[in-house]
Amino acid sequence: MAQPLDYLQETPSQTAGPYVHIGLAPGAAGFSIFERELGWDIAGPDAPGERIRIEGLVLDGTGAPVKDVLLEVWQADAAGIYPHPEDPRHAQVAQGFRGWGRVITDFDSGAWGFDTVKPGPVPGRMGRVQAPHLNLWIVARGINVGLSTRMYFPEDEALLAADPVLSLIEQRHRVPTLVARKKAAGTYRFDIRLQGDGETVFLDV
Repeated sequence: MAQPLDYLQETPSQTAGPYVHIGLAPGAAGFSIFERELGWDIAGPDAPGERIRIEGLVLDGTGAPVKDVLLEVWQADAAGIYPHPEDPRHAQVAQGFRGWGRVITDFDSGAWGFDTVKPGPVPGRMGRVQAPHLNLWIVARGINVGLSTRMYFPEDEALLAADPVLSLIEQRHRVPTLVARKKAAGTYRFDIRLQGDGETVFLDV
């Protein structure tokens, strides 16, 4: 006989353990299942646009690198078009552009990185334009619920000032935590801080 809902207890939460890599990035866990690891090709070799590389670390509250993180990225193409039916222009997305990727941190150093093309500005609600950005989702041991954030580009100052998502951040001194640092031509550095001084802004999506 089924118990009334009042008597059912909530299932305890559990953080992502070592099996996250076996299931989502088996190559990194030492399993040769796929000829090419899923999620490594974000833009495709023929997609137009400026080729860029993003590198960084995920840091804990003490500033130490977290070494078992999985990151997923979603982005628009160089024209600001997402390859998703909810984008009314999705049929015009660049040929071969996937707009989604998955990377893991290096187990020794905690470093992560991926290659893609710089996205274009994205139309937002009520005609407001969103500055070029990458959408990032982070999961790791010790994180009960995946964390969502964004990465913006430092050279887009005018678009950053008008971005409708950045404008929602009440603590304005924290906005720079979502802006990458340009290291060299085509290379950006973006460290994600989970806690403590300089904690990255995470989004409730």
